[in-house]
Amino acid sequence: MTITKRVTFIAKEGCEEKMKELLTAMVEPSKKEPGIIFYDIFQCKDNKRKFYAVESWENEKALDGHKATEHYAVYKSSFEPFCDDKYTEDLDILG
Repeated sequence: MTITKRVTFIAKEGCEEKMKELLTAMVEPSKKEPGIIFYDIFQCKDNKRKFYAVESWENEKALDGHKATEHYAVYKSSFEPFCDDKYTEDLDILG
């Protein structure tokens, strides 16, 4: 079963560039992982502090593999000092 998520990050004031750096560092290695369907990072045009990670995985095993990678561990241990808020939404693909 496909798993699709949108993770929203709100950077702390003045930390937009650091948050952008940390999140975009995830894109290239994540796109090379087994079971990846889609993975990209977006920054809101109207609110430069708001970022979205949108990702789709073939199944839970692929997502678990992603969470076990070195680049995920680096991100996970680094983003909190630069982030005011973070939340995840699970999405259903229509059509």
